Amino acid sequence: MTDSWDSIADWYAALLRDGSAMHVFNRDVLLGQLPARLDGQRVLDLGCGEGIIARAVAARGATVLGIDPSPAMIEHARARGGGAVYAVDDGCALRTVADGSVDLVTAGLSLNNVPDLDAALAAVRRVLVPHGSLVLTIPHPCFEAPHASWTTGPDGTARRVVGHYLTEGFWRSVNPEGARRAGNQHRTLAGYLAALLRHGFVLDAVAEPAPTPALVAAQPRRAGLPPFLAARVHRGGCQAASR
Repeated sequence: MTDSWDSIADWYAALLRDGSAMHVFNRDVLLGQLPARLDGQRVLDLGCGEGIIARAVAARGATVLGIDPSPAMIEHARARGGGAVYAVDDGCALRTVADGSVDLVTAGLSLNNVPDLDAALAAVRRVLVPHGSLVLTIPHPCFEAPHASWTTGPDGTARRVVGHYLTEGFWRSVNPEGARRAGNQHRTLAGYLAALLRHGFVLDAVAEPAPTPALVAAQPRRAGLPPFLAARVHRGGCQAASR
């Protein structure tokens, strides 16, 4: 059977419930791009999964709607609670979200799953208020490209072997314990930045955070490499011409 986000939802929810160091790190990286308090802010969590980011943002005082195309993921998110509300929706359309109705969109490890990045960014722009923000994390495109692997350097330390970086498109990991066995869209760093510019977003911050000691303890090979790229952008006054 080919895995999907619905088919791995129980496994994924259990992984995060047990405290996945990688997902905790990703959550904290994204939260690091946000104010400590979000009282009065209306937030859309795009591709919320089982709600790890939506819960954390709600805890900062925001009113949070989490959307995900996987009904099974939404069931897990609702079961966990945590102050957010959830709906099944397509991140490329956001049909359940009104125009100009949110102040902030969070997208933690989700834009790398949407099949049409331009459609997703157009939808995000539509639902944001003027000058509203999008905060995102993605697997670092340089180090998490299809078929990346590990080797041992002359000094005995782990080295990352870059995969097919320039080959953009859908791919599926063969790792039976990895979430990307459900599928993932690889795009180059330039591909992401160009798409944001096309849709009139303005870059406010970008980060490649080093792994925390907790993450290195769980995955020692990760020492010295940023597993994620984080960015904060805001909705500019005009949208660039579509390609």
